[in-house]
Amino acid sequence: MKRVFLDNASTTPMAPEIIEMMSEMMKTSYGNPSSMHSFGRESKIVIENARKTIANILNTSPGSIFFTSGGTEADNMAIMCGIYDNDIKHAITSKISHLAILHPLEDLAAAGKIKLSYVNIDKDGEVSLTHLKELLKDNERTFVSIMHANNEIGTIQNIKQIGDVCKQYNAIFHSDTVQTIAHFPFNMQELNVDFMAASAHKFHGPKGVGFVYVSEDIQIKPLLRGGGQERNMRAGTENVYGISAMAMAMEMAYAHLEKEVTYIKGLKHYMIDQLQSEIKDVQFYGKCTDLDNSLYTVLSCSFPESDMAEMLLFNLDIMGIACSGGSACSSGSNTGSHVLSAIAPDSRRPGVRFSFSKYNTKEEIDYVIEKLKDLFN
Repeated sequence: MKRVFLDNASTTPMAPEIIEMMSEMMKTSYGNPSSMHSFGRESKIVIENARKTIANILNTSPGSIFFTSGGTEADNMAIMCGIYDNDIKHAITSKISHLAILHPLEDLAAAGKIKLSYVNIDKDGEVSLTHLKELLKDNERTFVSIMHANNEIGTIQNIKQIGDVCKQYNAIFHSDTVQTIAHFPFNMQELNVDFMAASAHKFHGPKGVGFVYVSEDIQIKPLLRGGGQERNMRAGTENVYGISAMAMAMEMAYAHLEKEVTYIKGLKHYMIDQLQSEIKDVQFYGKCTDLDNSLYTVLSCSFPESDMAEMLLFNLDIMGIACSGGSACSSGSNTGSHVLSAIAPDSRRPGVRFSFSKYNTKEEIDYVIEKLKDLFN
């Protein structure tokens, strides 16, 4: 049976070059980077070179990059430390934020630490700048957390404009950029962003490693305490192989960004055309069909109501097709998508997210379309 992986927004296959590099490094660079002997110093150099590589790509200083276990820890560190260490009493997010953002903010609100406001969004999930300004104007200093690109519907927010608004009102701005780091260019000298999060497995690196960008204008204390690693900002022995692999994966992504973006957009455009011509009444969430104004790796589909709606993902899996209904980060949950509930609360149509990488092919798209025709026609 053919197997097709179209769930790259949840995780990407590791690049063969990354696997080879990590395998070789595990044989030689096994010293603890906190150790003073030569083995430890060699591992420390690996980490600092990776930090410089990532900082150069983002046009920022190496001192603003702190390595974490992934995007969730990076988001939680930004939120908890940004709010507690700056005595913030009010926070703003949107109802389609990732749960790594919503849950810690909701916990802080439930504990009485902050008042939590939700900025208005339109039917495509775009943030209302007018409402954001009203919320900032009517409250004391605020922590704002807005995703750069939504992992379920692919809606992209203009973080340049949002950052400028936050700067105007002296707000702290955090953006979850897990879906966009290594997929879009970033120049931190042009963005008023105080915190950003990234995770290596979203761009063909390994799982279990990421980083948080912390602006040098922000002062925070560590979220994790212990041995004082990461310049006393994130305790825990560093994942040397993962950190090096993440930097290599970012280098590879940006070295071939234009070519790979064009290729993936081509796959997405092809699938949109095939779906519209072969599946009756297929619809799309957000601005998915606008290739230049949506997350080009994500196609969020709304299929016609049918008796097999609840079994759609299961049936596709049986056919060898990996995709998701909403966010795969909570795929073990039997609850519906909070994102789709926020933008289409009354819809009974099954939603499926297909997400692409450079390793997908048109032949795979053809296979998926044929199987969807069997299910819906």
